[in-house]
Amino acid sequence: MNIFAKSALGAACAVAGASFAIPAVAQVNGIATADIGFAVANSQAFQTGYQQIATQYQAQRTTIEQRTQQRQQLVLTFDTNGDGQLDQAEQAATQDPNNTSVQQIQAIDQEIATLQQPINRARVYVVQQVAQQYSAALQQVISDQNIQFVLTPESIVYAPEAADVTNSIVTALNTRVPSVQVTPPADWQPSEAAVGLFQQIQQILMIAARQQQATAAQGTAAPASTGR
Repeated sequence: MNIFAKSALGAACAVAGASFAIPAVAQVNGIATADIGFAVANSQAFQTGYQQIATQYQAQRTTIEQRTQQRQQLVLTFDTNGDGQLDQAEQAATQDPNNTSVQQIQAIDQEIATLQQPINRARVYVVQQVAQQYSAALQQVISDQNIQFVLTPESIVYAPEAADVTNSIVTALNTRVPSVQVTPPADWQPSEAAVGLFQQIQQILMIAARQQQATAAQGTAAPASTGR
């Protein structure tokens, strides 16, 4: 499945407001594939929810980005040979609890974790609300397209793009859950399934952000290579 991110927000944490292209869909001989992570991440409720969270926690996200840059500078102080990476001996030095830089890195890590906690809590809340409608959306697609079997991408070696009904599920999700709340109740506790799905989606978003950055870098370099 190809991923194309339209936007990516946040250097230290996750990407908000990214969208992905999913191939045209149609089940093949009664057999279809579907990816819950891509379906939830492509839903309008998820997209809008993540954008709202990004706006709501803009100050915290800015601080996280600043602290991440500071952390990187501290880590580079252990690169004694200046090769841009830490060898085994240099990595060992980062484990010295008496080293001032190590203590500063640990303090930054703690601050970032504290700042990130309410952001991720809100994101998991969004994911869980959308995911609660996934089974119903999937069943609707199964009924509409007369599907006999639905497999996850991880359970198959090969399937044609036409077998992927994720996009149809996104459409059904957009109807069933057009919007979600972004502020969880004080006593709300996320389900293990929601946390796992959130982590899966974060990986999808980070991969999309890297692909976007690589594409942008290639686009920037192209004029220089064709200017002769």
